[in-house]
Amino acid sequence: MKYLAFLILSIILLLSGCIATENQINMKKTNIMEGKKILMIIAPENFRDEEFLEPKKVFENHGLKVDVASKGVNEAKGMLGARVKVDLDIKDVNAEDYGAIVFVGGSGSSIYYNDELALNIAREAFEKGKIVAAICIAPGILANAGILKGKKATIWDSGSGEYIDILEKGGAQYTGNDVERDGNIITANGPHAAREFGEKILEALS
Repeated sequence: MKYLAFLILSIILLLSGCIATENQINMKKTNIMEGKKILMIIAPENFRDEEFLEPKKVFENHGLKVDVASKGVNEAKGMLGARVKVDLDIKDVNAEDYGAIVFVGGSGSSIYYNDELALNIAREAFEKGKIVAAICIAPGILANAGILKGKKATIWDSGSGEYIDILEKGGAQYTGNDVERDGNIITANGPHAAREFGEKILEALS
C-alpha cells in the first residue's frame, strides 16, 4: 500500500509539473503578444468575408487587439453578407500604432490599387519593419506600393493571369503557393487559405 501511495503521489507531482510547464508556455505566448495590435483594412463593400473573419478570429484567440479601417464608411459590407463596424478611416491610420497591417481581399479591394492613402500605409508599414500582409487580389496593392520588388509572393489566379501580371510588374516572384512569406511580407491567394494566412501572421508577430 505504501508503494502504491508513493506511486500515485509521484504521478500527481509529475502531472502538476507538466501542467505548470504548459501554463508557463501559454503565459510566455501571451506576454509576447501583449500590447500588440493588428490593423485590418477592408473595402467599403465587397470585401471577402472569410478573409476578414477567419484571420481576425485567429488574432483575437491569441489576445491581439484588432482595429478595422476602411474608406468613407462606418460599416463595411462583405461579398457574402457580413457587416463589419469600421473603427477608423484609412486617412487616419498611423502605421506606427500596429504590429501588422493586413489588407483583406475580395473584389472590392481593387478600390485601393491606385489609392495613394492605402499605398502609403503599405509603404510606411514596410519601411518601419512592420508585418505587411494581403490576401486574394489584395497583394496587388502591395505590388503597386512598390514593396514587392525581389520578393516571393502569391495572389489569386483568376485564370486570365491579370492579377499575377500585377505582381510581376511590381517586381515580385509569383510562387502560386496558398500562403507565402518573404521577410516581413505575407501574401495568400484566396479564402481557402484565410486561416493559414492568419496563423502565418501570428507566427511572424511572435
